[in-house]
Amino acid sequence: MTRQLESSAEQVYALAFGAHPDDVELACGATLLKIMSEGRTVAVCDLTRGEMGTLGTAETRKCEAKAAAEVMGYESRSSLDLGDSKLFYTEENLTEIIRVIRHFRPDVVFANPPDERHPDHSKASRLVTDAFYYAGLQELQTTMNGTVQKPHRPQHLLYYVQFKHLDPDVIVDVSETFDASRKGVLAFGSQFYRKGSTEEPKTLINRKEFLTGLEARARYFGEQIGVMYGEGFLLSGTLGIRSFSTVFSGKAQENG
Repeated sequence: MTRQLESSAEQVYALAFGAHPDDVELACGATLLKIMSEGRTVAVCDLTRGEMGTLGTAETRKCEAKAAAEVMGYESRSSLDLGDSKLFYTEENLTEIIRVIRHFRPDVVFANPPDERHPDHSKASRLVTDAFYYAGLQELQTTMNGTVQKPHRPQHLLYYVQFKHLDPDVIVDVSETFDASRKGVLAFGSQFYRKGSTEEPKTLINRKEFLTGLEARARYFGEQIGVMYGEGFLLSGTLGIRSFSTVFSGKAQENG
């Protein structure tokens, strides 16, 4: 659920940031469910309330974000309310994100991709990328609710795929979690096509074809690794392999 963060840290394995409510569910929801199915914890942080969106209201989107968090089963969902369409690169905004990273102390961070159609997505990407690094600086002090936070730099930063097509560095097999992840997407009902609606589409994502296209992308990524559904990610750095057989595992495939 969306809530105010407490002073004490609560460590999770993965922390997913989105510029707006629904970014995370649309782009990496199935991967987050896969992580949770493996016994790991996940938190989500929306940088804005999505209050400037064409469809829905700030209150509607708040309720939808809460519903999505409940159906997905996140450990936590929080909102920084940094301003939809006003998500500027400022010291204040950067510090807010650093606080969240230090609060959750994740191993893995997910973020919007650097180059995107919506300016807020690109701005969010830069803010999270820099906060990811700065959160580990010993001399950069932050507090949460009056308590001094300890520095923490996560191990991995992954960018999910949104509007623009990207050739991913990593594709995650989400065949077993993709269908369930749709429930998280559909929790944001104000943003998508409603069956029986006769209204002309007002946005790119409330076209009747949008959710079908989302599935087609997952099928395409899945095809690249020989499975039903996949979600793709860019890596912010070089992946170091400590357990070779853990990464390079799986059933042998016939050539054809």
